Amino acid sequence: MGEDQPEAVIEPGASNRWFCVPSTLSAMVRQRSMWLYPVIKTYPSGFSRNMAIEYLAALPQMMPPPNARLLIAGACGGLGFALTEAALAAGIEVVGLDRQEALREIALPVSAHGIAFDATNEDSVAAAFAAVSDIWPQIDHVVNFVGLTKERVLLEDLAMAEWDEIVDGCLKSAFLIARQAAPLLRRGKNPTLVNTSSTFGAAIRHDGPYATAKAGVINLTRALALEWAPNICVNAIAPGIINTAFLHGGTGRQAKQTGVDQAAVLASIPLQRLGEASDITGLAHFLSSPAAGFITGQTVHANGGTWS
Repeated sequence: MGEDQPEAVIEPGASNRWFCVPSTLSAMVRQRSMWLYPVIKTYPSGFSRNMAIEYLAALPQMMPPPNARLLIAGACGGLGFALTEAALAAGIEVVGLDRQEALREIALPVSAHGIAFDATNEDSVAAAFAAVSDIWPQIDHVVNFVGLTKERVLLEDLAMAEWDEIVDGCLKSAFLIARQAAPLLRRGKNPTLVNTSSTFGAAIRHDGPYATAKAGVINLTRALALEWAPNICVNAIAPGIINTAFLHGGTGRQAKQTGVDQAAVLASIPLQRLGEASDITGLAHFLSSPAAGFITGQTVHANGGTWS
């Protein structure tokens, strides 16, 4: 703040507001990686901007700090790409892993390192993390958005190959990524792993193999949290219906014929809207931040209130 700029005084009595200081926003993004801050419900008389900045600076960081090293698996998907852009904007370094087809279809920002891999293949995952270790000596945070669904088929009619593809794509991939990430995370600063489950991993409505695999991710997350404590925090996000290409088959994949009935979906969501990528990426940032340092082994549902 310049010397000639008068200090603003926040009027007392304001309540339940979200507050940011425009003139110091860029510095706060760099130093604290926070855009909006909840300020006490009633400001004391004469509560000044400088006092507010000091108060905000004392809060735990709600995102990883600038220059943290973040690996995003599934970086070209709707959630992964949104997280990549948000992280880079906050000064976080990013390596993005995804299928070769997805990397061709969706080019990552030039400041992110893109590495092709098959998340269901043990050798491919190992090779991808070897390439990561050539870029970074350690990883601070991993967010894994890898997963897929296919056409909706009753379990009794499901081909074995279809079962294997979905379960491997959602559950086996999470295990392989976690196993290869572990040594690099142990060298990181305040390291975290965030997996992606689903509302349907806890409240099954359809898509039996997908729901089964995502339920497995919840317990894989719990097992990893126990085994990696106290050094690495491991949590999962369970999204509901999110408005990304995943609804129609996923980035770099053939479109599904059995689409989502949006009217029926909206009627089932108490908040009466589909989720957006930002609803999930903000949560991924938080679970990777110092503010979440006492949270591990948990699955956080972000689904607009949807339950069975």
